[in-house]
Amino acid sequence: MSIKVENDKVVKPFLKWAGGKTQLLTKLEKRFPGELINGEIENYYEPFLGGGAVFFFIKSKYKSLKNFYLYDINPELFIAYSVIQKNVDNLIESLGIIKEEYLSSKNRKDYFLEIRSKFNSSLDSINFQEYNNTWIERTSQIIFLNKTCFNGLFRVNKKGHFNVPFGAYKNPAIYDKTALINSSQLLDNVKLFLGDFELINDHIKENSFVYFDPPYKALSSSSNFTSYSRDNFDDHAQIRLANLFKQFAKTKSIKLMLSNSDTKDGYFDSLYNFDQIEIKRILAKRMINSVSNKRGEINELVITNYSQNLFD
Repeated sequence: MSIKVENDKVVKPFLKWAGGKTQLLTKLEKRFPGELINGEIENYYEPFLGGGAVFFFIKSKYKSLKNFYLYDINPELFIAYSVIQKNVDNLIESLGIIKEEYLSSKNRKDYFLEIRSKFNSSLDSINFQEYNNTWIERTSQIIFLNKTCFNGLFRVNKKGHFNVPFGAYKNPAIYDKTALINSSQLLDNVKLFLGDFELINDHIKENSFVYFDPPYKALSSSSNFTSYSRDNFDDHAQIRLANLFKQFAKTKSIKLMLSNSDTKDGYFDSLYNFDQIEIKRILAKRMINSVSNKRGEINELVITNYSQNLFD
């Protein structure tokens, strides 16, 4: 599924992302605050950017928004978005070289493992704090690995090393030039930050909409997938997030929406059981599970500090 935007452009996330929200955009939009729908909100914040489907959709459609603040704790994501924002042409050139080498390789698996090894071995030499040209090659490696690895996952171990095995695709697209260019245009004048979700405290303003999409709490051991970065998002982090949500919810002009899994024990119903909070359930397709027959439609939670009046 792609995201239609103005001028007949089609913007789709440049990475495959576990838990990405492309499939849920229609359902989420119906639950956006009326102030956003009516063009009254000026600022948008997304503390868990991930694949960016919600951001790209909102930036392309809601023209009343003037300021965008995007955050992620994953340094690889941070540099990828930064490169697409600042230097998409050189990135496309770098990806073109990798694609040609890969498709002409006599052993694609060996080529994949070679790129993965280079990506992991250079981790300690990368300066993630200050933009530099080494970010271009690393971003092309990120995109390549994501599009050619098993199931299109992004997963790292505690050392920060990408550890997803090779995916035997016959004709992987690897990259979409038009999507990258459109993504770069939508990232223009957007503020990007590397760090924990609580960084939003330094920038939050009134008259804002905040969308939280944290790593989901696992429904079972076979569906546990939270290793998007070296730091797993555990129950302590979920509690910190709930406390931040509660803090912001007290300001009427800050509208909040949060997505998470619908655990059988009612974990989030209890965690977000405070005044003026509404919790609704929507159906979503869950594809990340080591047990294939446990994939399919399940309930997910949409938690807001406003009434979820459904918009057509």
